[in-house]
Amino acid sequence: MDDQCTYSHRSSQNFKKMGTWPDDVGILGLHAVIPSSYVLQKELEEFHKVSAGKYTIGLGQDKMGFCTDREDINSLCLTAVSQLVSKCGISYKDIGRLEVGTETIIDKSKSVKSVLMQLFEESGNHDVEGVDTTNACFGGTSALNNALSWIESSAWDGRLAIVVAGDIAIYAEGSARPTGGAGAIAILVGPNAPLVVERGLRATYMAHAYDFYKPNLSSEYPTVDGKLSIQCYLSALDKCYQLYCQKARKLSGLNDESNDAVGLNSFDAMIFHSPYCKLVEKSLARLVFIDFLNTPSDRVPEVYPGLEQFINYKLENTYFDKEVEKSFMNFSKEIYKKKTLSSLWLSNQIGNMYTASLYGGLVSYLCNKSVNDLSGQRIGLFSYGSGLASSMFSIKIRAGQKLNNLVSSLEYLNENLNKRLKVDPIEFSKLMEIREENHNNAPYIPVGNVDWLYPGTWYLVDIDDKFRRKYNIKE
Repeated sequence: MDDQCTYSHRSSQNFKKMGTWPDDVGILGLHAVIPSSYVLQKELEEFHKVSAGKYTIGLGQDKMGFCTDREDINSLCLTAVSQLVSKCGISYKDIGRLEVGTETIIDKSKSVKSVLMQLFEESGNHDVEGVDTTNACFGGTSALNNALSWIESSAWDGRLAIVVAGDIAIYAEGSARPTGGAGAIAILVGPNAPLVVERGLRATYMAHAYDFYKPNLSSEYPTVDGKLSIQCYLSALDKCYQLYCQKARKLSGLNDESNDAVGLNSFDAMIFHSPYCKLVEKSLARLVFIDFLNTPSDRVPEVYPGLEQFINYKLENTYFDKEVEKSFMNFSKEIYKKKTLSSLWLSNQIGNMYTASLYGGLVSYLCNKSVNDLSGQRIGLFSYGSGLASSMFSIKIRAGQKLNNLVSSLEYLNENLNKRLKVDPIEFSKLMEIREENHNNAPYIPVGNVDWLYPGTWYLVDIDDKFRRKYNIKE
């Protein structure tokens, strides 16, 4: 079928027979699972009695998707993986590694991946490597890195890998609640991919910080230091971007003084982890500021007219400098529209998907560009997880039928967004109270309306007195 990301397992085995390792390892297929219900951010502003525009303009959010107690991290990932396999026309026998990235923890021992193995039972395939990876919003990227490394290693047996990143982002009633969301992205990884993850071009920055964490295991809600979280995010962005550029220059044989220095001009698009859309817009401006500081002072008036006053500024002193922020956001407006805005489609409509957020941005970008425009592009991606862990890497897009199939396979998303059920803030708040009151309860039978769910969605049927969870599929 034209809308399938079809792939032959036998072609991957040929690499092992020839004694060589695969080229162009990357993303063969993508599938996004989004909540079937949402609340309007504009109505949340009124409900919370905050100034008009605080969530819609200040955060850059329009709608926020959410899950009732009928869905948990297991059901989201079951839906994402099963629908990806079906859509891509592959067998569960073709999968040799399955990685899960999530911070939505419902069991301190049993992995989400182990729950997903029920999908493999009929095929008889139990030889599937990988478990869960956890560190705030970075788990999905770490899981992807693991899958890529497996395929490029001596452990690879010629089969494909699946990575699923998913979370349910919930905050306590108050100013942080509008930054929630939910969703899952399943990624099919293998050789000869249309979205090639570039080798040797990954920059990582790790540090210790208490900007966002979840020490209370009896609650779904995080502990957040808002100001520190923004500083950590921007600091990690600074470090990753500068290191990525250094590695790219080295691979290209350029020195730091070269007039062909690596920077934003090296990318056709730049996609970011998106806690909320406004932070992404500020982040793109931040990269322009870094390029500005790396520009020889005698060229600044020509390349960055009107910004000369910032020549001697230091990055580490500007995280909360409103003058710098405003000036570079204004200067970079057209760059933002060209390279980043289209990647915020799902973030604007759903909210923060935590580990799935960056890959929701990739899906959004692919959905909002023509295949002709995408062909040959290089996309930069910045992944951030509080605590903190971060990376910047890049994807090169290869033209061909596989790219056509991948892009067309995502066309269902617009229809699903339009089919969602709008819920008023009062009912939404009550549904969140139900989740809060019954978190970790057992035995428990969920009360959420199954009719709200999309057909083909896995959902929670019940939790027995031994905390064992049972799931079913919405017909």
